[in-house]
Amino acid sequence: MSNPFDLLNLQDILDARERIKDTCIYTKLIRSRDLSKEFKNEIYLKPENLQLTGAFKLRGAFNKISKLSQEEKNHGLIASSAGNHAQGVAFSGQALGIPVTIVMPKTTPLIKVQATKNLGANVVLAGDVYDEAYDEARRLEKEKGYTFIHPFDDLDVMAGQGTIALEILEELPHTDIILVPIGGGGLISGIAVAAKAINPTIQIIGVESTGAQAMKLSLDSGNIVSLPSVDTIADGAAVRTPGTLTFDIIHHLVDGIITLSDHDLIEAIFLLVEKHKLVAEATGALSVAALKKLNAQNKKVVSVISGGNIDVLTMSSLLNHGLYSRGRLFCFSVKLKDTPGQLFKIAEILAKVGANVVKLDHNQFKALDRLKHVALEVTVETNGHEHIQEVIHTLENEGYVIEVIY
Repeated sequence: MSNPFDLLNLQDILDARERIKDTCIYTKLIRSRDLSKEFKNEIYLKPENLQLTGAFKLRGAFNKISKLSQEEKNHGLIASSAGNHAQGVAFSGQALGIPVTIVMPKTTPLIKVQATKNLGANVVLAGDVYDEAYDEARRLEKEKGYTFIHPFDDLDVMAGQGTIALEILEELPHTDIILVPIGGGGLISGIAVAAKAINPTIQIIGVESTGAQAMKLSLDSGNIVSLPSVDTIADGAAVRTPGTLTFDIIHHLVDGIITLSDHDLIEAIFLLVEKHKLVAEATGALSVAALKKLNAQNKKVVSVISGGNIDVLTMSSLLNHGLYSRGRLFCFSVKLKDTPGQLFKIAEILAKVGANVVKLDHNQFKALDRLKHVALEVTVETNGHEHIQEVIHTLENEGYVIEVIY
């Protein structure tokens, strides 16, 4: 394909906007003073986690379903999804009076399964990853005669997602860079078409997890690559095979792809909660995590937070990991003489350097030579990695040998 605008153009996206404007929320940009300072750019957040269904997917699903013929609607709808597209299709079907069946991987977080059922959809759990759920949905489509709604490799779906770029450029006309999560590629395809049509010099940069970088590997090889497996906490982007249409558009219009580890995503989720009180799922945090790998300074950068559908237990676990990775919690062990007053000395040193004790485990049975020594395991609240180094150096200067646990 020589011209991606032959597939999808700005007018398609403008038309989509008219269809969805009374259903989807216009999510206003949030300027992040803290992230701007940390990453030396003017950072804005596009909070699609605040969309009606908790993710951007409603835009594309509603646009697509609104355009179906009456006959296609009469057959009922089926879709495969790790969660957010499911809710978008279910919401749209409920709003338009169309029965919906959703096939979801067995590994889908319970919050997404229940939220989809709450919107009136029949949920079928099949396979361990999105692609296996997709195969089952396609089988049911043929068996039952349903109308299939693809989560990303569909031009009407992409057009709906592209309305995000229209909103960004209305609010911030001189945007230099838009960072966009990539799963199958529908979101970034729609955004790239709209943004490049309005401003050809704008940079559109995709973000993938290193455990599911199917699009990056496909672009590097020049052909669509299917991963043998995916391994990432970003379940919404855990796609083994990119779309054919999305690959063509991304190949021509996207300026690069940044890949990130799960550790990077955990830190980004923590940052969004701490600095902006915004809840993002791991996929939704991809574009914020990418800020530290962005090779740019003094640019107007918009990070698209694609979704916020995360269950409370997962969020709790990720926030704890985030505290450690940001240097806000520090755990270490130290061997003490088994004599009175040793615990008080450690507490005194920690108080002197401003480290607040969260937990102590004073256990003489953990020491190898427990007749002479006891092992003390300490967790303290700290103010970052520099503070942790200060704690370590102060203890060492007092003659203690410590072992970092995490």
